[in-house]
Amino acid sequence: MNLSTQLHETAAKFTSKPAFIFMDQETSYAELNDAVTRFADGLQSLGIKQGDNVALLLGNSPHFIIGLYSLFRLGATAIPINPTYAPDEISYILTNGDVKAVIMLDLLIPMFEKIDRVLPNIGHYIICPSEAAERPVPEELSISSKMKSFTKVFAQGTSSLAEPTIVKEDTAIILYTSGTTGKPKGAMLSYGNLYSNARDVADYLGINEDDRVITVLPMFHVFCLTVCLNAPLLSGGTLVIIPQFSPKEVFRVARKYEITLFAGVPTMFNYLLQYPEGNADDLQSLRFCISGGSAMPVALLKNFEEKFNVIVSEGYGLSEASPVTCFNPIDRPRKPGSIGTSIINVENKVVNELGEEVPPGQVGELIVKGPNVMKGYYKLPEETAATLKDGWLYTGDLARMDDEGYFYIVDRKKDMVIVGGFNVYPREVEEVLFAHPEIAEVAVIGAPDPNLGEVIRCFVVAKRSSLTEEELIDYCKERLAKYKVPKSIDFMEELPKNTTGKILRRALKNAVLQQS
Repeated sequence: MNLSTQLHETAAKFTSKPAFIFMDQETSYAELNDAVTRFADGLQSLGIKQGDNVALLLGNSPHFIIGLYSLFRLGATAIPINPTYAPDEISYILTNGDVKAVIMLDLLIPMFEKIDRVLPNIGHYIICPSEAAERPVPEELSISSKMKSFTKVFAQGTSSLAEPTIVKEDTAIILYTSGTTGKPKGAMLSYGNLYSNARDVADYLGINEDDRVITVLPMFHVFCLTVCLNAPLLSGGTLVIIPQFSPKEVFRVARKYEITLFAGVPTMFNYLLQYPEGNADDLQSLRFCISGGSAMPVALLKNFEEKFNVIVSEGYGLSEASPVTCFNPIDRPRKPGSIGTSIINVENKVVNELGEEVPPGQVGELIVKGPNVMKGYYKLPEETAATLKDGWLYTGDLARMDDEGYFYIVDRKKDMVIVGGFNVYPREVEEVLFAHPEIAEVAVIGAPDPNLGEVIRCFVVAKRSSLTEEELIDYCKERLAKYKVPKSIDFMEELPKNTTGKILRRALKNAVLQQS
């Protein structure tokens, strides 16, 4: 079984039920399934076949869903890419990923007109409208012969596609990780990886045909891909697609469609919490919320749950694991600050430098095993061997497990700060500062120091403009060991974030290094 064949079955069972709602327009499961087959047939008429790599540079839209599942139906490999990446970043992924065709937004045409000369392997650019009205493909462009509109490719397709035999080991998707150093690596996820994680997430969280899920996380990101797209579609639920995150729109959609599930990153929950017009009545239909992408501060979780009277289940995942490995259970006690317990069919454990499991409470590296773990990195055998050992995926995250099997992320292994020989985990300091009533956002990094090696440096977004560095350092001194207290605190209007809203410590660290 894979996600494409499952869509056939779901469409047969829930023929007229909405698969998704976009711009307040409904598309049924039968309509989606037929569109997927027709577009896949149209792609095949262009010469795209099983095993070919095709990139998706799209926002949250029906085009993304139809394009993705059409590639699955052909047995091709999808490579979702953030459409806001710089030209050099996109060129690298398209070249390294051996991409033969690109399904993309019309807004990107000027960029591809400039970089097409370094992309000789790409034979087709399939253009999707960024607005309701489809713009004609410009004929005067040098790449116009390679360009086809999504509508035209769709119109060329039929419902009589001869579907290939797909085995679970075939590569379904390649997700390029952002990478803290060097070039991004392409994590190869098989059809079996994607299907198993969508199935197991749905089972663990009880996602079913009665659920209506806000899909506002970027579809090109693996968190959204599994939790807000594949799992609900596999279960017969309805996606309510929001192209870009807006607290006002989230509350409107939640009220209008009686949303039952909302998934977001901590920054989104923070914005919703601080939105003055949001109230518990807006979210009264929610069964629970899901947080992932980065650690949620405990103070934020408690304040959100108290204001909106809804449970937030924090989980954990990474691209290499399709991505989910843990969630706080819905039917058992949750533990604030924890990423929960292992989901169905997935095993997590904490090990030392020798790969030996450590006792509960002790910090080590989190490793993962299960049918969701990637095949490896595309064309990178050495990196694959360093990450996959004896069937285990080494995550690079430091964690601990308690006596009841709940896991806690301490920090990224690479983000740990060593102050005068003492280990300091940035998240620990961030938790203390985030509990301060006058702080909206915080990020902690290690900065070079000639005496101690490194010191703690903080960046905060304050709710009160009169808040001072001295006041916050005194606040930390009362709550932290001396070596964990920040050496300096910088006030900012906003912290750098990626497109999912995750705070980028790396960008702050690079800025500090350039100053020193």
